[in-house]
Amino acid sequence: MAKTKKTIKPNKPYFEPPIDFTGGNWNTQEDTYTQFFYEQNLSQFWRPEDISLQSDLNVWHILPEEVKLAYAQNLLILTFLDTYQGDIGMPVVSRSMDEKYHQRKAVINFMAAMENAVHAKSYSNIFMTYLPTTTIDELFNWGEQNENLQKIMSLIVGTYETLDRYNYLKKYDPKQVTFSQTDFDEAQWKAMAASVFLETWLFYSGFYYPLYFYGQGKLMQAGEIINLILRDESIHGLYIGRLAQEVYEKFDETKQKELKMWLDSLLDKLYHEQAALVEAVYDPVDLTHDVKIFVRYNANKALMNLGFDQAFPTEEVNPVVINGLNTETKTMDNFSMKGNGYQKMKSEMLKDSDFYFDTTLDGEKK
Repeated sequence: MAKTKKTIKPNKPYFEPPIDFTGGNWNTQEDTYTQFFYEQNLSQFWRPEDISLQSDLNVWHILPEEVKLAYAQNLLILTFLDTYQGDIGMPVVSRSMDEKYHQRKAVINFMAAMENAVHAKSYSNIFMTYLPTTTIDELFNWGEQNENLQKIMSLIVGTYETLDRYNYLKKYDPKQVTFSQTDFDEAQWKAMAASVFLETWLFYSGFYYPLYFYGQGKLMQAGEIINLILRDESIHGLYIGRLAQEVYEKFDETKQKELKMWLDSLLDKLYHEQAALVEAVYDPVDLTHDVKIFVRYNANKALMNLGFDQAFPTEEVNPVVINGLNTETKTMDNFSMKGNGYQKMKSEMLKDSDFYFDTTLDGEKK
């Protein structure tokens, strides 16, 4: 007796695909500021390979070992922060935006690519120029084992992961959603606030040592890379901070007070871990006191980007470092370094007419 063939039916998808796809219409502004940030981001684009670090080696080779270690550990901390800001921080914030905000998503996604593919790679370029491979491996192992750095990462990335779960449930499992729009907005705001803390506070604080050397005319090529990164981080923090303020305005006064208390608690936890990390890196080079002042200075700047008053009293920051924070265009000669105001080459295809000349080689008219 012949066996009856069974018809295999495809599994039913576990979510219903949206039917209201739209396109990004750049002829119409989504708001009064996003297209400005788009233009600014693109005008600042650069590549790590644009800057040669070889001329720094003359200075690097004569630095004391404890100075080299502090410099390298500092850049390693920035590498960890940049990596996760590009991997999850910016992408999660982008996915949390309403589907109609195609321009906002584009700007945030561009910034995400800069964090990992440009900024983190820049630090690796410095490592590869300054350090042997075995030392680089030891450096990354130090970062993986450092409790203070790992706690900082956990505090920041934790807000991203929470928002990531909300994004998933809202989009792919709406029937199981048990949270309100206010809950979603809260998770989004917290992730944005953490992002601003990372961009304007933790990143900037990590720029102290490269700027300290840069202001003295040492390790100038690495300092130029930091200056380029500074320009990027300044607009990243401003843009996400502006979006965060927009979300914050949705909440009633009671909720706003609750969220501000959460933010103050996050600031306290991050400052505690950051202070311990600064001591570990800078005690051997006797700069801990100065760096902590810079840490508090940048914490105040981050709060301002979020629309709040400063948490720490005003202190005098090392003027050499403050001068390095100036991100105005610098013009360098092409044989020493590429300044942050360099112009990208414009080119066009050759045409046959380019090879027709009105005079002969001896100057006589044809």
